Amino acid sequence: MKTYSEAPALQRYSLNGATMGTRYTAVFYGPDTVDTAAIGASLFAAVDQVDRQMSTWDRASDLCRVNAAPAGSWIAIPDPLAEVLAAGMQLGLESHGAFDIGLGELVDAWGFGPPAPGLPPPPALAGSQYQPATEKLEIDRARGRIRKLGPLRLDLSGIAKGYGVDQLAHCLDRWGVTRYLVGIDGEMRARGAKPGDDPWTVAVEKPAYGVREVAGVMELRDTAIATSGDYRRWIEVAGQRYGHTMHPALQQPVLNRIAAVTVLAPTCMLADAWATALLVMGEDDGVNLARERGMDVLFVLRDGARLTEIATGALAG
Repeated sequence: MKTYSEAPALQRYSLNGATMGTRYTAVFYGPDTVDTAAIGASLFAAVDQVDRQMSTWDRASDLCRVNAAPAGSWIAIPDPLAEVLAAGMQLGLESHGAFDIGLGELVDAWGFGPPAPGLPPPPALAGSQYQPATEKLEIDRARGRIRKLGPLRLDLSGIAKGYGVDQLAHCLDRWGVTRYLVGIDGEMRARGAKPGDDPWTVAVEKPAYGVREVAGVMELRDTAIATSGDYRRWIEVAGQRYGHTMHPALQQPVLNRIAAVTVLAPTCMLADAWATALLVMGEDDGVNLARERGMDVLFVLRDGARLTEIATGALAG
């Protein structure tokens, strides 16, 4: 594969396409000899592989195949899926159970998964006995297989998109591109800086229902950013608004004062998953854990129409 080294005069390129029910983007700088068709095909292949392996909406995906398999038997899976499952399990432990990849049944029951007949109404699962995925899934990375130890429906919506962004980044790395900003929807990852050493800038949305407003801008260099919140996907039941993020222990959607959590991390997979975990943990436990771990996080709290912010790590400076 041909690579491209830095040159005094660099051109700006922008490529995008459809994936995961939304769009991916790649903005980068390179010489005028860049083969945009080849790079564009590589970018699409990178995110398409993630979608084909980890989608809960594509019944032919590897994840859906795992979900449909009976418990107790070993199931062969591709290594990228095993990597994300292992990362999700590890983050489940580090977040004290706030992040859980085993909530597929709960997500579907509340109407946030793919349409399917016969699902129980939302209250049917609330208060039911809960066992985290860390206790119900065994991963054998060396042999490329996993085994469910009991009934389990996996859902990677809190981590797969971030992993997809990382695959876009790795794709451009392989092409020798050293100045880029890639993303899927609001999850982004940057490498280097723009010509002139200007940082990449990313808009942070105001957590407002039904509209898209910019609350501020963050500058990125060699880092990833992801946001989880209650304002993009939600339903209303008996006058109560519920966001799409599930609370594993309570077996229902999260109900706390956090409107949005934005996380900066070395990889977008980690930023994506931690944004979900900290949203679940709430303003006390979430903020405390972020501070203990030295994480760069922006919490936005909702009190009626009033929004307030708590920042940790470098974002608090």
